[in-house]
Amino acid sequence: MNAVTPIPQPHSGSRITLLSSRTLGWQGFGAELVNVSAGLHRIPAFKYHRVGVHVGAPVKARCMCNERRYSRIQAHGDVDVIPAGLDGQWTDEAACTIFSVWIGEDFAQRTVEQLELKTSEARLRPQFQMRDPRFQYLAWALRAELEADDASDPLYAESLCTAMVVRLIGSAPTLDKLENKRRTLAPKTAARVIEFIEAHLDQRLTLDELAVHAELSVPHFKVLFRETLGTPVHQYVVQRRVERARALLLQGTLSASQIALETGFAHQSHMAHWMGRLLGVTPRELVKSSANSDSIVELDAFNARRIATPR
Repeated sequence: MNAVTPIPQPHSGSRITLLSSRTLGWQGFGAELVNVSAGLHRIPAFKYHRVGVHVGAPVKARCMCNERRYSRIQAHGDVDVIPAGLDGQWTDEAACTIFSVWIGEDFAQRTVEQLELKTSEARLRPQFQMRDPRFQYLAWALRAELEADDASDPLYAESLCTAMVVRLIGSAPTLDKLENKRRTLAPKTAARVIEFIEAHLDQRLTLDELAVHAELSVPHFKVLFRETLGTPVHQYVVQRRVERARALLLQGTLSASQIALETGFAHQSHMAHWMGRLLGVTPRELVKSSANSDSIVELDAFNARRIATPR
């Protein structure tokens, strides 16, 4: 289920969607970058959580949510959190830009259950002008995915949104406890997960299904995978796709477009983007280099490490 649902027309103000994650394959959550006009905006209660991050110049605003009124100056990076089931309204005195994230209740609840939190600790609360540097980092990383010409695998966006839920419920220390229980994946478990990834590189991979193969919760799995392989899950998957694409290109039996599909990239230009980023060459340059055995291109470990990595 894609949690990105169009918002009904506001009472007097207007919203213009600049970018949307609708076509990016994100499931259970989504995001939009929107221009919001000055005026009164009324938003009904939804069945998913809403997070709005203010982008750009400060704007004076008055809002009401959960029967409480607030008046503030919204600055760049200020975060408002509206849990599922709550409506609200606000008035902006000038036009502004908002990075809006929607998180499905099922998506958030799975994260909560996997962290094994008490019910009283496991719910999102309404917050206004939240300023959490770690959460801002995650939000800007997700916005970068939305704005990228060639986005990463949806697995990366899923990792970011999972980490955002963890920050919103205030359970970051729980991850430290998980990490202290066991430092790495058991060898058989690591082999099982890697075998599954290798067998399904051409398909959409999710954290949920990988964690199931490891018989761990998603938060625990992410920590142990990173400690075992020395790289986050999404980064490992992208590296393996690039390495397989490189091998197939050098074989010379398939077209570049066929190889892109065989290795799980959205399209040929997506594959070329990541080969350029990790190998430093385009697919065509790679094939040309194969004629000279002294210039065969290998994966650049330094560039591989530069892929953004949420914790």
